[in-house]
Amino acid sequence: MKRTSIITLLVIASIIFFHTTTTAQSNSWQLHLEELAEEGMDEESIENMYQELTTLESNPLNLNTVSRSELERMPLLSYEQATSIADFLEKNRPIFTTFELRNVPRLDFKTIEMILPLFYVGEMDKKRTSVADMIRYGKHELSNRLDKTLNQRAGYKQYSDSILQKYPNRKYAGEDFYTALKYSFSYRDKVQFGVIGEKDAGEPFWQKNYPKGYDHYGFHLIVRDIGNLKTVAVGDYRLSFGQGLILNNDFMLSKAWATNSIIKRTQEPKRHFSTAESGFFRGISAVYQIGKVSVTAFYSNKAFDANISEYGEMTSFKTDGYHRTPLEIDKKNNSREQVIGANINWRKSGLQIGASALYHKYNRMLNPTYRDYNIFYLRNTHSYNASIDYSYYHSKFAFAGEVAIAPNKAVAAVNILQYNPNYLYSFSLLHRHLPTTYNAIHSKAFMEGSRTQNENGIYLGSTLKPFRNFSTTAYIDVFKFPWLRYQVDAPSKGIDTYFLADYAISKTSNIEFRYKYKQKEENAKYPDVERTVLPYNTQKARIRYSNNLLNGWQFRTTADLAIFKRKHFEKESGHMFSQAVGHRGNDKIQGDLYASYFKSDSYAARLYSYERNILSTFYMPSFYGEGIRVALSGRYYITPMLSVSLKIGYTNYFDRKTIGKDTEQINGNTRADIFTYVRWKF
Repeated sequence: MKRTSIITLLVIASIIFFHTTTTAQSNSWQLHLEELAEEGMDEESIENMYQELTTLESNPLNLNTVSRSELERMPLLSYEQATSIADFLEKNRPIFTTFELRNVPRLDFKTIEMILPLFYVGEMDKKRTSVADMIRYGKHELSNRLDKTLNQRAGYKQYSDSILQKYPNRKYAGEDFYTALKYSFSYRDKVQFGVIGEKDAGEPFWQKNYPKGYDHYGFHLIVRDIGNLKTVAVGDYRLSFGQGLILNNDFMLSKAWATNSIIKRTQEPKRHFSTAESGFFRGISAVYQIGKVSVTAFYSNKAFDANISEYGEMTSFKTDGYHRTPLEIDKKNNSREQVIGANINWRKSGLQIGASALYHKYNRMLNPTYRDYNIFYLRNTHSYNASIDYSYYHSKFAFAGEVAIAPNKAVAAVNILQYNPNYLYSFSLLHRHLPTTYNAIHSKAFMEGSRTQNENGIYLGSTLKPFRNFSTTAYIDVFKFPWLRYQVDAPSKGIDTYFLADYAISKTSNIEFRYKYKQKEENAKYPDVERTVLPYNTQKARIRYSNNLLNGWQFRTTADLAIFKRKHFEKESGHMFSQAVGHRGNDKIQGDLYASYFKSDSYAARLYSYERNILSTFYMPSFYGEGIRVALSGRYYITPMLSVSLKIGYTNYFDRKTIGKDTEQINGNTRADIFTYVRWKF
């Protein structure tokens, strides 16, 4: 495809878009997840949220019987919103229509539109769960995904025995396709059961020497509301205590979306139904409630991959889940961890106080290779953490925080103040103190770095809606790292700022502008000067115009700009223009077309753009260099319960002769991928 062809395609699509005036109402939770993906939320978190919301949509909650804990489990609702809905329902039941949610204080219209498909209005009497009802009304889902890159990569080439004997990791052991099989059963929100099998491209599949079939297997069983036993989880599950200082393998929202939902809360166990092979527990967990006190206890015993030294010690964790070469296969499940922990939570009105403790043990020594930046990392076969967390919700204010301790007496703390008088504006203030000597392997708190340590910072975020059709979101996060970091040979500091303005031209037609500025420090070399630590900054801007037509057509035109500048060095920049066209107006066929042109001076000035992928998966590629990207996807409903999805993606680079490197290298400047997905609901 010529460069002029793609530009012509973008212009034509834009003309069609700008000359359209008919609008329709469309503000689904799927679009919300797309926005989260574009704001930098990781793919695993997005997939987990998608699975939870898909289950909720198939099993909506009765507003006349829904509990406070059920509302708090909903990923789309902030702490204040869940509390506000629960308070409203307790005072106004029975309600007669889901649209009465419009009367809930601090619940904006956009959020109401998103959550409406997740609720219904029924009788107030709660029905007991019986085995007969589960068999009769339970919902099954079976799906299979198969992806393949059409270009040959270096890891799949044929090599002579002499070459492989000398370089055994040059060739992959398995086939050049990805596949995953999932089965799930759910009965309302009371019972969830599922199994999964998955293999990455390059991993062997049902080969003679690998008779187990898929490379990765998982399962889960969640049962809720058995008297005082609120939740029981067996198999693969995720947990979060307090603000995440000692435990959180649930999802974290991006900073931009934390402006009015920054407060986390202790969560009941959730199923892990993602294909991710790390970041979850495997064992059993239960929540028991007596009055205002709930107790969560859990135990996990899970094998995992690690990099092992010649002395048999773990130097680091391997979390990518790949087992394609002899070296990677040797690392599969070569270590084991046991974790045990508990949380006691007391609630009364708007006050909540919790206490948590966790102990974990490895079957071998954890001893990272010594570097100046990691001298304070955990080095032991075991460790523990304990914490106290609180939250208090009163009228327009919310306070929350957590204080945690490590075995070396290092104390970490997070404290939050949120002011949310109504749905028109809100303010959030967060302070974090994460000592250099603090270690908590299973933590994931609000932070800039990748580890819950060596960081102090203050975050201020706000959401304002000064006019009916206009809203803004902004934050500033100032942080510093008291000790060295990877590729930063001195204490450093930084600042992260963000601004989003959104103007709704009609109910579904809008224009938005985003700007992000971040400054940090890193090692650098330049002529006549030895390696030193220099500041650098990245700036990203985006303008987007979107519309949805009454007949089901959707259009989105986007322009992106990225600038990277390191002190004493030349500026590097990149830009991208993209057009997305989708159709949802047919009960049997849905489709999406995405096309973009990008040009970037370097990887540091790379650009990101969300691209609609096949069902249940999200795709957020990055681009640098110069080239075009085109993707066409569609879904066909053979019956209302059986659907087939297909996507073809094509990337053409103008500035290179190879794509990727090492075993993933493609000789050529184009790459084509095909994705397929079959789902059967019964």
